[in-house]
Order: sequence, then structure tokens, then C-alpha cells
Amino acid sequence: MKTREMKIINQGLEDEMEVWGYQPCLWKRILVGVGAVFSGGLLLLLLYWLPEWGVKGTCTHASLRDAHTLLLRTTDEFKQWFRAKVHVISAPGNKPFDRLELRSTAQLPNGDGEHHGKFRRPVQLHYFTHHSTKYYWNDVIQNFELYKGLEDVKVSCASIHSDHSPGLSKALQDYRRLFFGENEIAVRVPSLFKLLMKEVLNPFYIFQLFSVILWSAEDYYYYATAIVFMSVISIATSLYTIKKQYVMLHDMVAAHSVVRVSVCRGSNDIEQAMSTDLVPGDVIVIPANGMIMPCDAVLIHGTCIVNESMLTGESVPVTKTSLPSSGEEAARSFNMEEHKRYTLFCGTHVIQTRFYAGELVEAVVVRTGFSTEKGQLVRSILHPKPTDFKLYRDAYLFLLCLVGVAGVGFIYTIVLSIMNKVPAKTIIIESLDIITITVPPALPAAMTAGIVYAQRRLKRVGIFCISPQRINMCGQLNLVCFDKTGTLTEDGLDLWGVQSAEGGRFSPPEADAAKESLVNSVFVACMATCHSLTKIEGELSGDPLDLKMFSATGWILEEPTEEETTLHNPIMPTVVRPPKHSVPEANQNNPLTHNMELSELSSCEIGIVRQFPFSSTLQRMSVVVRRLGEKHMNAYLKGAPEVVASLCKQHTVPQSFTETLETYTRQGFRVIALAHRQLESKLSWHKVQSLSRDLIEINMEFLGLVIMQNKIKEETAGVLLELRQANIRTLMVTGDNMLTAISVARDCGMVRAHERVIIADAAPPKDFHPASITWHYTDNPAQTNKDNQTVEINLEDGVYDKRVTQQEQSYHFAVTGRAFAVITEHFPQLVQKLVLRATVFARMAPDQKTQLVEVLQSIDYTVGMCGDGANDCGALKRAHSGISLSELEASVASPFTSTTSNISCVPNLIREGRAALITSFCVFKFMALYSIIQYLSVTLLYSILSNLGDFQFLFIDIAIILIIAFTMSLNPAWKELVWHRPPSSLISGRLLCSVLTQILTCLVFQVLAFLLVRQQSWYETWTPQSDACNVSSSSLSHGRNVTSPHDHKNIKNYENTTLFYVSSFQYLAVAIIFSKGKPFRQPSYKNWPFMLSCISLYTFVLLIMLYPVPAIDSFLEVSSVLLMFFCVHVPVVDFEQLETFWMKE
Repeated sequence: MKTREMKIINQGLEDEMEVWGYQPCLWKRILVGVGAVFSGGLLLLLLYWLPEWGVKGTCTHASLRDAHTLLLRTTDEFKQWFRAKVHVISAPGNKPFDRLELRSTAQLPNGDGEHHGKFRRPVQLHYFTHHSTKYYWNDVIQNFELYKGLEDVKVSCASIHSDHSPGLSKALQDYRRLFFGENEIAVRVPSLFKLLMKEVLNPFYIFQLFSVILWSAEDYYYYATAIVFMSVISIATSLYTIKKQYVMLHDMVAAHSVVRVSVCRGSNDIEQAMSTDLVPGDVIVIPANGMIMPCDAVLIHGTCIVNESMLTGESVPVTKTSLPSSGEEAARSFNMEEHKRYTLFCGTHVIQTRFYAGELVEAVVVRTGFSTEKGQLVRSILHPKPTDFKLYRDAYLFLLCLVGVAGVGFIYTIVLSIMNKVPAKTIIIESLDIITITVPPALPAAMTAGIVYAQRRLKRVGIFCISPQRINMCGQLNLVCFDKTGTLTEDGLDLWGVQSAEGGRFSPPEADAAKESLVNSVFVACMATCHSLTKIEGELSGDPLDLKMFSATGWILEEPTEEETTLHNPIMPTVVRPPKHSVPEANQNNPLTHNMELSELSSCEIGIVRQFPFSSTLQRMSVVVRRLGEKHMNAYLKGAPEVVASLCKQHTVPQSFTETLETYTRQGFRVIALAHRQLESKLSWHKVQSLSRDLIEINMEFLGLVIMQNKIKEETAGVLLELRQANIRTLMVTGDNMLTAISVARDCGMVRAHERVIIADAAPPKDFHPASITWHYTDNPAQTNKDNQTVEINLEDGVYDKRVTQQEQSYHFAVTGRAFAVITEHFPQLVQKLVLRATVFARMAPDQKTQLVEVLQSIDYTVGMCGDGANDCGALKRAHSGISLSELEASVASPFTSTTSNISCVPNLIREGRAALITSFCVFKFMALYSIIQYLSVTLLYSILSNLGDFQFLFIDIAIILIIAFTMSLNPAWKELVWHRPPSSLISGRLLCSVLTQILTCLVFQVLAFLLVRQQSWYETWTPQSDACNVSSSSLSHGRNVTSPHDHKNIKNYENTTLFYVSSFQYLAVAIIFSKGKPFRQPSYKNWPFMLSCISLYTFVLLIMLYPVPAIDSFLEVSSVLLMFFCVHVPVVDFEQLETFWMKE
């Protein structure tokens, strides 16, 4: 017998799985086939619901190498099982980057392995597909592995230039396509039949089918028809929603997935091909007018301006430069995360390219298909992790308890029927009937009603839902993550003002940088030149901060034309000039310009000779410029104020610098500092191109401060305050800059005035130094560089800093995406403790947002996510409740989409979620009690070989239960969010006590009524011959009425009638008791359909009991018994029951 071999694939990754190998077993399959026949197909359904049973029941263990079927299990808390079939293909090699020797071709470029002879025999490759990803068998490691792309071979940046720049031959491309497949993110829209089968094979629908068949056998067609009707509507609605989601996702992905591309073959050959043919290692040409990238590729020649909003959510064009081919960085192994500034990602829009002397802009394909960044995002939408919600788990446990109760009734019925020599057919039908009574088939429809009503109310306030089951989860939210740009704030920053410095002192702040006294100053020249703006189709484009600063100056930017750059004249710089109406001479008396030479005033046209781009590590950027007609050049610098001040001559920095800066930052402003330096006259253009920025960015002269504000949407602060008052924690998760994020967090009240922010920064291991974490306050950044500035942090108890008061001990962590990645990898034990106190997460990549949501869920938070960009898709899908403020890409992934573009939708959604959750509890408890009450009635009647009549069942099930269940769900949400949340568990002491007490009360009163009626003087035991109980109200004292036909089913007897009336009142009493109002729903008396239904039904039952109507008595098969008995006993049963539970509640 083969050993039970288990391997782990994707080890250490998020989708880590255990895998076992199996081979088909003939005798097991025969046994399963026989079992399926004898069980009427139920065994096949069981094996379908439980994949591990399906595999183990039909296969035997085998080694992974020889397996035909694989059994996969995730290693996370969900322990999901999957089944996969192993496929075999023939290929010339074992690995995609092996070197091949083919009969008709010479040695091909990009080879990576050893070749073993002139010709290579085809080898058999074993692979399986799981969640749109292929895994291939590797004989060396004796396991299946995933091929992502060019990174798999640990290629260096320099070797990408030397070995991969010629491109691939057609033969090698075809070979690699065997492994990587077509370069397409294929979202297959399932057929309606496939979706229908998947929906119908749900255990609840199977149980409903079983119930309908059983009722039809009993000629109980009316209720069976009602259940079928409700099920058809439910299935049709579900199919429409699922199909619509698939079509939306397919259309979003397919819009730009297949394009024509130019592919390099050898040194000079370029051919046109479809993007689906691309494989890692191909070299593609990026056209001058741009394109939507069909794959992840690294630039090796030229420069591209790219809109990456699909990934980052920030619609800011980013400049991508070619991968270094020499130097220290070129020797490093290529890594997409580390080298993303050289990488063009799939789905991003290349707006335009820049090249010189006719050179082509070329990129080497790194990843294709679902391995790309966009592919992984789509995978996370197609195959999300299950969301674990306690209510649904408890509901299944509660149903199992009901099944146990049904089992007892099932055995009781069989034993009792055998003892009374009941026919076998009747025994089978009645014993199975007790199961359908105990586990109500209408439960899913009744539970769904409250969610449907909540969905309609949400639609009225502009919130659309594509996953209605998530509405209940919204009621349990205790943490909401918000994206920043476009969600909490308006897009971009606005200029509040400028404050220049001269002679070591600050001038008064100015609101307008374009006023005549400033427009030609060195300060404004720095604002006009120190940026990375570019013109795209005649429109200025770039970082919003740069755009705001430049537009505030009123200056004009001109770029060299395409013809000029094609002529290879890189000396042609980008030029900026002040507006034409500005007269330089008017400013000669201004103190900011009195040091400028006359030659400077002769012309203010400035050419940008070299840019040193913004570095988040250095927190600054600089440019070297030359003013027209001048011999020397100038350097301008802008960046974080404390960084700029440290690079300036000390006497030029105002003494009040720290106090002024703190004044602005405490008000939530984003402050940028500017500096200037005149370079040596002998410095030529060529020397400037080779100088390092460290030699330029020293001994600067401080120019002043630019004060920016990120305008917060009007509704933001109020909504966040409302959430805090409701004990709901709020976080900011953004792809934007850390300082901006902290500023916005303070401004909107997420971080309050007395609370301090500690930035947790982390560095990966480098040059034999281990990974490290550093912590520093943001309140006084100038002091954080001092060696003696330390903060003792205990992640469990708080921050201890003896210099601050107890009130100021409250703190928040702020974490960057880079630090989050390092801490997750190297300090996993700190991650959960860190996120407990972290409020701001900045520079977070899309997958990191999703990862953060999962970490928060792992520490028992019920997480909501509110965002508006495609970069939020993964997190929106993964969160318990994702709310998209965009109707574009994010709405495909998000369960909820709001038409209002602000976060006021979040409290509305939570309110409706809480109301829906309470409604679900009410309906579940009501339906459970309805089942138990009916179960008790039927069990008591079975003891005398009686039962409820078909029309009694019909009256109870439709007239009482369905009407009450559907109207008790109509209570609207309470208008305020209260401090505490609704209960999340059905298995809680208080709730179980309520239900069990109610069951006992119902049992006591039913047994009491059952026994009391038998002790009455007029009671007579039913027999088919006597036909007891067929007595009209007009002849109660004159003997029996024997004109009615005999009742051979023993329905029309005193016990039946008594329990029918008692149970009818109990159903109504339970409905009123369990229909809970505030603080989560409006009071029941405001739900007029429910109150009207209760009053009408109560009145009707009371009337037909006290004043019998022969036609109704005949229809319901009830007897006209002594009025005195019901006048005294039945109302007492009802009112005592209500009194008991009103007191308890």
C-alpha cells in the first residue's frame, strides 16, 4: 500500500495549501454507484457537498508524482477543501526557462539551463489548475510549483539588458507558452444552466424539494405550491445577481485585455502579434502615443509617462525610466516590488513615451495573465476567502439541534405507529412529515425577507447591493477602514498660502503667490521650476501637489516638441516663464529681489536642465535650472521642512522656524519648504548631468514655506464623530503620502487634538544588518534625529514617556506600506499588536490593503472598507462589508456601491445592517418556535392517532406564519447609532434562555389544554363509528349531529380542535414577543402591516372560536365544542404567556 504523502504548496504565502495525491479505485466507485442508486442520489449529493469525502470515497492514496486526482486543503482558519484533476502534456523541456536545441534552429537567447545533447526527447509534464493558476510537477523538489515569470530565474538587472533585450525566437515563445498559457486574464461567464445547478444543489433547496415531494404524496398541494413559488423567485433573483456580477467583471477585464503589439525578434526584426501570444522574456515596443499595458513589463530603453490609477487609485501620471544597465543597482536581482519605478504594470495606461534619436521605447515582458498585478487583483475578486459570520454558523448549529429534535420525533412516530398497527405507508409518510415540521422549509425565504426589505430601503438612500447576505454583517461592524483621496477628502491639495523668509526672518504669510510683488521672485521661481510636471496632449499633468503649486504661480510651462527630441537634442530643456503681463522692473524695490543682479531681471525665462526626482526616503526633490542669458546655473530644492532646513546655511533659517512649522502642522496643514543655491559659473551642462544630488543639495539658502491644505469633504468629520460615538473604530488606509495622511487624520478628527502620532518605520535586512523597527513622534519632528530622543513603547500597555502628562499618553501608530511589509515578514509577532493601535496606513499597495483587512479580521474585528478606486478592489471584496463610492472598477468587487460620493453612506449602511440583523434574529427565533409549537401539537395528536388537518396546516403555515414572518421584518432602522452592537450569536445564554423558556411555556399550556379537554363532562373519544365532535353550535345540548360524513383520518376531534386554537394563539403571542424594536429598529407599533396582521388574525381566530361559522368549521375541520371551555382556558393560555415574556423582556 502506498504511503500517504502530503506536501505543502505556496509555502509561507497567503494561499498556502496542503496537497495529497489519489488514483481512481474501481471497487470504491462501484460501491458509490450502488449507494447512489439505493439512496436515490442522496449519496452523490453528500459527496458533492464534501469534496474530501468525494475523493476519499472513490480513490485510493497515491504519490503526488503518479496522482490522477489531488485533494487540496487551505492552511488558514477556514480549512477549505478543493478537488483538482491532474493533466499531462508533452513538452521539449521540464521548465519554461530551460535552454532548447531544436532541429531547425541555432541556440536561442534567454536560455537558463544546461542542454543535454543535440536533440531533446519530449517529456511528460504533470500539472493541475486551481483558482486560475497552473501548478507544474518538479522532479527535483518532488512537489508542484508555480511559475510566475522572469523573476523565477533570479535574473539581474544587467542580464535583462544583456541577455533578454534581443527578444525571443518564435519557437522559444511557443515553448514558454506551454507553461504560462495565453496572456489573458480570462473571466469566463458561466452558463445559466451551470449557475442554476450550483444554486439548486444547495442543501436547503434539496430539503425543500424533499418536503414538496412528501407533501404532494399527502395531497398537501397548496402549501407545496407556495414553497415552490417562493423558491423559484429566490433562485431567479440569485441567478440574475450572480450572472450580472460575472458579466460586469468580464467586461471590465476584457475591455483592454487583447490588443495588437509590436514584438522584437532578434536584433532588428519587429513583427506585429496579438498580446495573448506574449510570454515572459518577450520584448515589446511601446508606441509613442501610448497603450494599455497587456502584461507586466520592465523598461529597458526610453521613458514612459504612465497613469497607474487602476492599481494605486491616485490618478497622477508617473514617470517610468529604463532599468539601470550598469552600476551597483544593475548587479542586483530584478524584483518587481523593488524596481517598480522601472516597471509598467498590466492594466495601467501608458500616456506617452519619450525617446531620443529614433530609438524605440522597449520593455521586457516579466509576467503574463493571472500572474500580473492586475491578474492577482481579478483572482482575489473571483476567488475571495470566505467571510466567517457567527450568525450563520450558529444558525446551522441551531438547525442541527432542530434536526436532533426531529430525529426524536421520527423514532417516536415509528414506534407509536407500529404499536398501534398503522399501515407501513402511513408510518413512512407521518414519520418523515415530522422532520418537515421541525425544520421549516420556509425558513430561508422568511430569513431573506428582512434582508430584501433592508436592500430596498438602502436603494432609496442611494446604496446599491450585489451581495444581500452582507447586509447582516454590516450590523456587526466595529471597525471601518477608509481610503483617503476621493473618500475622506476631495481630490488633491489646495494652496492655502506662502510664507517667504529673508535675512533669517519670516515675512507675513501671503495667500496669492501670483501677485506682482512675488511673481518674479526667487521664491516663486523655485515654485515654478521644482516639480516633475509634463504636458500631455497640451494639458499639464503630474502630481496634484506640483500642479497646485505651479498653477498658483501663474507661470507658463513649455516642453520641447517631438521633432526636437527626435533630432537628438537632449540639451533642449523644459522652459518655464512668468505671465506676459508681468513686468520684472516693477519688483526692483521688493526685498525678495533686491539681491538679484540686473542680468537676472532682464529675462525671467528659465530652462530646467536636470531633475532629481522626489524620493520618499530623502523626502525631497531638486532641479538644476538656468535663466536665459545667464552664465551660471541655480539649484532649487523643495521637501519636508525639517529636511530642507538641515541642508540650508544655518543663518538663513529663521529662528522661529520650529514654532512656525508646529503652528501650521497642528492646524492640519501640509507644509513644504523651499531653498535655493547659485552654482559655480564653470559648471557646464555635461558636468551637471553626471553630478550626484548630494553635491547639489548642500549649503542652500532657505527661501520659505508653502502651506497646502487637503480639503476634507463636508460630511467627513461628522460621520467619523458619529462612528466614534457608536464605538466603531476608524482607520485610514491610503496609497498617499504619510505626512498628508496624518494631516488629514487630525483634520477630520480620526486623531484628536490631545493624541500623539508615532510613526513606526521598518528597514529590511541589508549588508549583514538585521531588520529593524524605529519609532518617532510626528509632533516635533525636528527632535527625532537627536540621539537621545527615545520613546519606550509597550504594545500591550501603551507608550511611556515621563515628560508628558497622563492626558497626552493616548497615542496612535502610523505605518507605511514598506514598514508594514517588513514587520509582516520579519516581526510577525508584532503585527496584531501594532494594528490594534494603528490608525494611519500610508503608501499601501492594493494587496497590502487586502492583507491588512485579513489581519484585522484575524483579531476578531468585523471590518468594513470604504474606498473609490480600483486599488481598493481586493480589500473591498475581502472585508465583511465593502462600500464603493465609485461606479467603475471598484463597484464590481464591492458588495455595496453608493451613488453619493461621500462617507455619509457608511452610518446609513450600519443602521440598516443592525436592523436587518435584529430582524434575522427575530424571524429565526419566531420560525424556530413555530416549528417547535407545531411539533408539540402534532406529537400530542400522534399519541391518539390523530393529526392536524391539511387546511389547518394551510391556515397556520400561510395565513399566520408567512404573513407574520414577512410583515414582522418591515420595521425600519432606528434613527441613531447606539454605543453597543446587536448580539452576533444565536448560541448565547440570554437568547437560549428566552427561547427555551418560551418552548417550556408552550409545552405546558398545550399539555394542559390537551389534558383538560379530556376531563370535560361532554368529552367523548373519537371512533370512526361514533364520529364524535361533529356537533354544531345550535345543538350543543341536543345530542350529536350525525349528518356529517365520517372522518377516517381522525382529524375532527376535541383534542385536535383544542390544540389548533391554542397553538394559533401561541404563534401570534410569540410573534409579538420576539418582534424587537429600539435601539436597533423602530418600535413594532410603527410597523402598521405587522400590527394590522396580528390584530386581524387574533380577532379572526377569536371570533371563529367563540362564534363558530359552519362553513369555516367544515373547511378547517374543527369541532364546535363548548364555548365556556375556550372562553376560560384559551385566552388564559395566551395572556399568561404574553405576561410572562413581557415581564422577562
